[in-house]
Amino acid sequence: MEIDAAAGKTYDPIKRMLDLVVAATGGLLLLPVMALVAVAVKLTSRGPALYRARRAGRWGRPIDVLKSRTMAEGSDSHGTITVGADSRITPLGRILRLTKLDELPQLWNVLRGEMSLVGPRPESLNIVEQHYTERHREALSIRPGLTCTGTLYYWVYQERLRPPDGVGPEEFYVRELLDAKIAADLHYVHHRSLLYDLRLIGDTAWVLMLKILGAKPRWKPPIPHGS
Repeated sequence: MEIDAAAGKTYDPIKRMLDLVVAATGGLLLLPVMALVAVAVKLTSRGPALYRARRAGRWGRPIDVLKSRTMAEGSDSHGTITVGADSRITPLGRILRLTKLDELPQLWNVLRGEMSLVGPRPESLNIVEQHYTERHREALSIRPGLTCTGTLYYWVYQERLRPPDGVGPEEFYVRELLDAKIAADLHYVHHRSLLYDLRLIGDTAWVLMLKILGAKPRWKPPIPHGS
């Protein structure tokens, strides 16, 4: 069910309060883990421990999304999209991406109000400027988040697809994944609710656990009725 304006007046403050409580509590509890990850990144590859990714926030405004660095220093000059076994990802980076520990610094973005726990993943500015249609841009009408329907779609399906020879990661992403990923996110934009948020957080934990255990998670994105 789509939420109307009156429902949104109730839902949005509760969602923001949930973001603040979880991000603050989680940030404090996970601070030792983030510190260990930072030390491990510094010891295993050249460059800073944190990576500031310039992304499109709400309404397309640029934000700096914090991540633990998982690629070789300077390799983002060849594009920020990675699909499959990208050679730019460091050995430690593969572990961090599998466990999503590289995403923990984004709790700071949540505290700052630039992101939410649940919302479309913040997209590369280059992808937004060059490839987003008017329909795609509707996904920018809410705060980006740590997880969402499109995030789960990308996690599950991007690793099952491999770019053919001669096709770069960004071209492959735009051609094969972008439209379906955003369609799933638009379903969330049109039907978001506190219950839906909790369901997506649970789905994310389930998919992540299966990936860490080496199983192939099965997750069917919602059919975007009217999205």
